[in-house]
Amino acid sequence: MSESVVLPALGESVTEGTVTRWLKKVGDSVAVDEPLVEVSTDKVDTEIPSPVAGVIEQILVQEDETVQVGAVLVVIGDGSGAAAAPSAPVAEVAQVVAEPTIAAPVAAPIVAAPVYTPPAAPAYVAPVVAAPVIAAPVVAAPVIAAPVVAVPVVTAPAAQAQASVSDAGYVTPLVRKLAQESGIDLSQVAGTGVGGRIRKDDVLSASAAPAVSTGAPAAAYVPGAASPLRGTTEPMSRLRKVLAERAVASMVSTAQLTTVVEVDVTKIAQLRQKVQAAFVAKSGGKLNFMPFFTLAAAEALRVHPKLNASIDGENIVYHASENISFAVDTEKGLLTPVIRDAATLTIMEIAQQIADKAARTRANQLKPDELGGGTFTLTNTGSRGALFDTPVVFLPQVAILGTGVVSKRPVVVQDANGQDAISIRSMVYLALSYDHRLVDGADASRFLVDVKTRLEEANFDSLLGL
Repeated sequence: MSESVVLPALGESVTEGTVTRWLKKVGDSVAVDEPLVEVSTDKVDTEIPSPVAGVIEQILVQEDETVQVGAVLVVIGDGSGAAAAPSAPVAEVAQVVAEPTIAAPVAAPIVAAPVYTPPAAPAYVAPVVAAPVIAAPVVAAPVIAAPVVAVPVVTAPAAQAQASVSDAGYVTPLVRKLAQESGIDLSQVAGTGVGGRIRKDDVLSASAAPAVSTGAPAAAYVPGAASPLRGTTEPMSRLRKVLAERAVASMVSTAQLTTVVEVDVTKIAQLRQKVQAAFVAKSGGKLNFMPFFTLAAAEALRVHPKLNASIDGENIVYHASENISFAVDTEKGLLTPVIRDAATLTIMEIAQQIADKAARTRANQLKPDELGGGTFTLTNTGSRGALFDTPVVFLPQVAILGTGVVSKRPVVVQDANGQDAISIRSMVYLALSYDHRLVDGADASRFLVDVKTRLEEANFDSLLGL
């Protein structure tokens, strides 16, 4: 018996999806709940798990093809309905050689891209199966049987690199090339992608990781490796198209401007240092600045409802709860999971939600409904060292708060005697972009001053959740 797997409804308003990558091919065995395929919608990128165990017999939707919810994606059975394997020696050799680029642990570094149908890989087979070899009937057996097929054609250093890639699991050609150019051993890189796969950002982070200090003078700056994307062309992903359309629509249909304030977060920095050990022991994660920014913004939204509103035609809708969207940088683009009723949560609850939802967003495990319903957005532009930027408001929201990098610098303060003095303080810029159709500059300034005051007073002890 065979069973058809259809594209499920991935959210209330989702009507179609695009197959971005098959994780299985015809003839592969699959277990219940094992991921079959990656699908992209206008709300989320996610994996579709198998509802049954069996063998992939037919794949009915190809990569980059868009289908409606309910369309049959794949047929799973006992294997009797799968297409028969080609019997020609050349086809067999092509299949055996191509398999490591898809799922097998030994993935040859020279493969340009994963190929899921054997006939599409003649360029790769040609160096191994030359015309005279094809004509010789005795050549096919050693190649097909071959855990050692690649041994005669690789040098010892290349074999070592191949083993490193094997230990790292599935790696895309782009990531593999970037690692080679950066001198990164993939077996030493911890992947943050789906199933522990190594992503481009993982390689970039590894190449940017500071060396352990030995007391010697710092090494001279070395520019990063050139990106393998230089000089190439690729189609926009579905997510990138959606982001582009929404960004343009927002800028065209709204009147946006940005107001910036500078905030002294020294007290929060001291509080973090004081409670970090206890916080990690209880929550399982580190305490950073983002939960404080989130709670301070959510509390201020209760007092300044214009910033927590949306425009519906000629009406203004003031939302009854503070649902904070926060921007997550993923390999495929920017996504914004939502922390609901943020003003009612403790610092620990907010920190746990940020860590959990950010991890699941990057792993394509977020539910579509977790991306909807946001009333205000935070974006941590300082995570890569930026002082601040002018973030774009995404409809139907009317405001977004960008948090810059927290850095220590000399600041003029008043000492105990009320005299001016210079002190080393932890400072941050907060940039609020807003829709001037509803929010005036004075509204924005009042909101930012309340957030600033809340953060500088740092009376969060009772809200830590410890």
